[in-house]
Amino acid sequence: MSDISTRDAARDSANARDASRDSARDNAMSVAAISSERRESDDNVWTRRLVLFLRVMALLSILKGLYHWAQVTGFVGGEDEAFENQSTAWQASTIYFAVIELVAAVGLWLATPWGAVVWLTTVVSMAVIELMFPGIYGGSLIVVGVEAIMLAAYLALAWMAARERPP
Repeated sequence: MSDISTRDAARDSANARDASRDSARDNAMSVAAISSERRESDDNVWTRRLVLFLRVMALLSILKGLYHWAQVTGFVGGEDEAFENQSTAWQASTIYFAVIELVAAVGLWLATPWGAVVWLTTVVSMAVIELMFPGIYGGSLIVVGVEAIMLAAYLALAWMAARERPP
């Protein structure tokens, strides 16, 4: 009997030590997980900048999309500028941008590849409409310049982000 009770005592002692060690390890891991002293690595600095840029562009796309919807519904502009009084080309372009800007905003906010493609489509579409069809929105070179700057900024950030990832 003495031999069995000694083995049971040794086993209970080992189990208590293991439980104590596991508890201490779990506490250390949970404290390390929520510690504010963790440092983010600077390995993905360009990727973070790209995501921030995409989020800013998403907010801008939301504003542009809502502005186009406000034109469609009549919340902006006077009676002379009402949707019904505009040309068919203006109406089609406005509805196109009202829909595609909001779709692009969702994709940009999620930082998905399709979001960037849809956003690039809106940027190029607006520039083409302004340059090739000035009768629709007035042919503003300022709009084309802003669109070109946004496109160049995106391409530069995407290139830098791609360079920091190993092949």
